[in-house]
Amino acid sequence: MYALPRVAITMGDPAGVGPELCLRLLRDERVLNLCHPIVFGDAGVLNRVARQLDWPAPGRVIDRTDWARAGAVIDGPCVLDLKALDARAVEPGRVSAICGRAAYDFVTLAIDEALAGRVDAIATAPLHKEALHAAGVPFPGHTEILSSRTGADRSCMMLTADAITCSLVTVHVGYGAVPALLTEKSVRDTIDLTAEALRRIRGRAPRLIVCGLNPHAGEHGLFGEGEEERIIAPAIESARAAGTDVRGPLPPDTAFLPKYRAACDAYVCMYHDQGLIPLKALAFEEAVNVTLGLPIVRTSVDHGTAFDIAWQGVADVSSFVQAVKLAVKLCRPGIG
Repeated sequence: MYALPRVAITMGDPAGVGPELCLRLLRDERVLNLCHPIVFGDAGVLNRVARQLDWPAPGRVIDRTDWARAGAVIDGPCVLDLKALDARAVEPGRVSAICGRAAYDFVTLAIDEALAGRVDAIATAPLHKEALHAAGVPFPGHTEILSSRTGADRSCMMLTADAITCSLVTVHVGYGAVPALLTEKSVRDTIDLTAEALRRIRGRAPRLIVCGLNPHAGEHGLFGEGEEERIIAPAIESARAAGTDVRGPLPPDTAFLPKYRAACDAYVCMYHDQGLIPLKALAFEEAVNVTLGLPIVRTSVDHGTAFDIAWQGVADVSSFVQAVKLAVKLCRPGIG
């Protein structure tokens, strides 16, 4: 085992801010002191971005043959050049099928290498959902790709920062589909996965709050179809009976008040924006996305591809640095 873990850094959509963030990470002492970052991406794109911004070239570059032959002994920062697209064809800030397919190839190889034990963790730059769709990729985002490719029996998305942590029972689906996807098992699984993750991260049993689905948490059946009474409350009770410190369901419009945030370590939210709106309002630049329930460690930035500022050198690397730090903490608790 290396003194420092090896973290696969996936480049994300080449037309977004992922390439410039990867260039920053490869030279960031906060990262280099904790791990050996290996960018799974395209050297041609990274070199284009570096030239455009008058930044240093990415440094050491290896190809698939190098990795297959010597991957087990490669350490230090480097780029694994997957040559998944023609770098000259990439238009920054534009949705394209070639970029969607390349981003998918970067992350799937990283998953496979993590499963095989050749990297210790994965930290991912953002994908673009429209580009994935244009490429014919049958998944809306990282969470679904990871769950499918690793064969996870249960998984969920958790976003965490010092100010607030939120886990999501449902993720990338329309609001109309949410109620039918909620089950006592899915809510209980999210509670359990969140509690397990926070024990690892914080070293103690966490305190959790579960949000209701409907306004006023259903107002005792006046709003919705009784999801709070039929699904959410029984999941909370069973988790509490198993020893988890959890309360709810709380009305979503008041659950995130300062007095509640001070009294809990994480929220379990029923749908995407229920958790991400308060989280991004409070901790947009610091939050990290973690996929729970996988047989590998995966973290990510909490923002999107930011096509409007792609390749301009102004994207904030803070969330990505925090993602790498948390990945290292999860795979090597004694580091960082």
